[in-house]
Amino acid sequence: MAFNHLPAGVHDALGPLSVTPVTHSMPMAKNLRPDRTSTDTASRPSPGEILDRLASGPSRASRITHTEHLPPRAGRHAVWPDRIRSEVVAAVASAGVEHPWAHQALAAEHALDGESVIVSTGTASGKSLAYLVPVLSTLLDGSEAPNGRGATALYLAPTKALAADQRRSVKELSHPLGHAVRSAVYDGDTPVEEREWVRQYANYVLTNPDMLHRGILPSHARWASFLRALRYVVIDECHTYRGVFGSHVAQVLRRLRRLCARYGSSPVFLMASATAAEPSVAASRLTGLPVVEVADDASPRGELVFALWEPPLTDLHGEKGAPVRRTATAETADLLTDLTVQGVRSVAFVRSRRGAELISVIAKERLAEVDRSLVRRVAAYRGGYLPEERRALERALHSGELLGLAATTALELGIDVSGLDAVVIAGYPGTRASLWQQAGRAGRSGQGALAILVARDDPLDTFLVHHPEALFDQPVESTVLDPDNPYVLAPHLCAAAAEHPLTEEDLALFGPATAELLPQLEAAKLLRRRTKAWHWTRRERAADLTDIRGGGGSPVQIVEAGSGRLLGTVDASAAHTSVHEGAVHLHQGRTYLVDELLLDDSVALVQEANPPYSTVARDTTAISVLETDVEVPWGDGRLCYGSVEVTNQVVSFLRRRLITGEVLGETKLDLPARTLRTRAVWWTVTEDQLDAARVNPEILGGALHAAEHASIGMLPLFATCDRWDIGGVSVPLHPDTLLPTVFVYDGHPGGAGFAERAFHTAREWLTATRQAIASCECEAGCPSCIQSPKCGNGNDPLHKRGAVRLLTVLLRDAPEGHTGEPEVRRGEEPVERRGEGRTEETGTSSSAPDPGHPGGQEGVTGEVPAATEG
Repeated sequence: MAFNHLPAGVHDALGPLSVTPVTHSMPMAKNLRPDRTSTDTASRPSPGEILDRLASGPSRASRITHTEHLPPRAGRHAVWPDRIRSEVVAAVASAGVEHPWAHQALAAEHALDGESVIVSTGTASGKSLAYLVPVLSTLLDGSEAPNGRGATALYLAPTKALAADQRRSVKELSHPLGHAVRSAVYDGDTPVEEREWVRQYANYVLTNPDMLHRGILPSHARWASFLRALRYVVIDECHTYRGVFGSHVAQVLRRLRRLCARYGSSPVFLMASATAAEPSVAASRLTGLPVVEVADDASPRGELVFALWEPPLTDLHGEKGAPVRRTATAETADLLTDLTVQGVRSVAFVRSRRGAELISVIAKERLAEVDRSLVRRVAAYRGGYLPEERRALERALHSGELLGLAATTALELGIDVSGLDAVVIAGYPGTRASLWQQAGRAGRSGQGALAILVARDDPLDTFLVHHPEALFDQPVESTVLDPDNPYVLAPHLCAAAAEHPLTEEDLALFGPATAELLPQLEAAKLLRRRTKAWHWTRRERAADLTDIRGGGGSPVQIVEAGSGRLLGTVDASAAHTSVHEGAVHLHQGRTYLVDELLLDDSVALVQEANPPYSTVARDTTAISVLETDVEVPWGDGRLCYGSVEVTNQVVSFLRRRLITGEVLGETKLDLPARTLRTRAVWWTVTEDQLDAARVNPEILGGALHAAEHASIGMLPLFATCDRWDIGGVSVPLHPDTLLPTVFVYDGHPGGAGFAERAFHTAREWLTATRQAIASCECEAGCPSCIQSPKCGNGNDPLHKRGAVRLLTVLLRDAPEGHTGEPEVRRGEEPVERRGEGRTEETGTSSSAPDPGHPGGQEGVTGEVPAATEG
């Protein structure tokens, strides 16, 4: 179909765009699915040609701020270690892989030597084969034991979808081996009647950390024969185990190692990760074991054209009269429409569940005006769907029935989606590692690929599309996790004690904070010491003390009021912001309004509706300093790091017009407050510094508030987080510091390492913050610099120039070099949060995180990795 027949609004007037010339990609090893219909890569348009068509017209062309060209790369072959069974080598060859890449062969060698190893190479570099070959060879050896199960392997994936996809690959690859490899998925979707067979007979079990935590480890006696023979534990996409979630998984793995030792096994850990800084360090923190690193990527790579795209300014005005850009959601929906009309297989990654649904709806409406047959070839994919819905979408994507998909991070991980031509990323995903992971979904069959990052109206996104060196000239981030976080460690000590009484010999396994926590758990009557061991004392399940994904309670069921039909679920921690009374909820293209949120029953009642708006929750936050661990002088002011208590309450929601984001009105809410003890970085300024910055009392609140918003927006560039992992509060006179103070805190109990990273990089972090504000072209502040999509105060007051002057003076007095290692405090109230209370603090401006990560400029529910898994 001719590109110029698209409906109005999908593209602008025609006109060529000059981009970097590109060449066709070089072939890779064949996919492991020989039955899949392949597409002739020579018949496909090149990435540059696709981008030319998307950018036709002067208005469209001007939206591209930068185009990066990554040339193709040749591969380096090796041979499999001679200890690999010949049957396995033959099976791999029959799947189309005649020779391994050098990094695959090296990883297999380490695995056979009994060394835990992490393969940290690019997307589509064959990481799966690197661990599958030694695992399958060992399982084949074990199948010759008298009981037929002399060796077992456990595969852990962060999502159910990835585990199901990997099982398909394993079945296809091991088919020539007969019944020697018996693979099975064991997760929350596994029928009860199948579970006993899995425990007794499967030798390759695929699951997720949630099921390991709640299902397998507490029932270890029923898994005794499996654990006794456990040779390998595969941890796929292990870069996703970061922050609080990663810290929980680290303790789950320590519990697994402890039980394996009890049954006489000592499994080797085989890990696969996207490219990351210091992968062996992160893998060692995750497993508690020394880990060998294989990071030299020997696979070939097709060309990649990566465009940075900034939506245009509109004629509309937002809060306080600020100019409003076209939303990334609307822009991405147009691009997905255009790509679908071109016949280009594409995925649009969106930060929020509702954003994914909305992009799908808009694209379908536009496609209906062009060719109704294309409407069914676009869909949304997100967490919260029922299992059968997820499986149907995955089948349609694998078969090629779907041309375009609007997906959350639930599809970011290593699901084998061969044949994609383009990826559109609606908003910076929070880390460079995640950005490259998403971009790498295209081109998985070896052909060239196009990736487009569409900027949200946000300080960080705006900064990045105008400073491409921050994306393309910087290494990916380190994975941050802290297994010794007392809020994480304490419930796992209880769970371990319930699995088998804890002894002195176990203390080293669980880390140095264990000895300090055990007396507190005794005092709380959770553990009891008898002779030389600590025992679990309660009747309830210890594993239920914590939700390892930080959900903080039972998922809230979304139920259609008239029919009683279950539509899906949302994390308890996200319920206040996403399914409050009056919230708009999207599900598979249908729109619902929330009639009532019953928190005690964990149910949100909805009815189908068609409102012309989306909703975004607003909250207020108060903060108090519990303990200052370390402080350094910044001129007369101070930079501090320590423990704080945050009280947050959702108080209202905004209605925003679809597509434009225009604010239509605000409605008050009456929801209970929530209290959080966490870690924070904060800085104070003195009267002299304010005088030097020409910040008088009339603009002080606005200057602090603007600096707080922008610094939160920029922190993901320096810490492995995104904006929704962190919160902030700015106060012209804080009662604990007695000075004007700006706080930035981790949105997780006990902290997640983000504020600590901010403390260490404060000079660079705040320098980038000042630059982002000063370089914005707006007059008095806008969403691209100082306005926040989650501000509880309606982005009032804000003072752009005051913030720039204040940060200039602050940075002039900043100490040179490293700020020093803060002494991390451990162990206060590790298991239960304090009771919720209500705090109102006049004159306090805040940007609170929501633990459920509501994401995107539309203020909708975001996607915690695999939020519904387990």
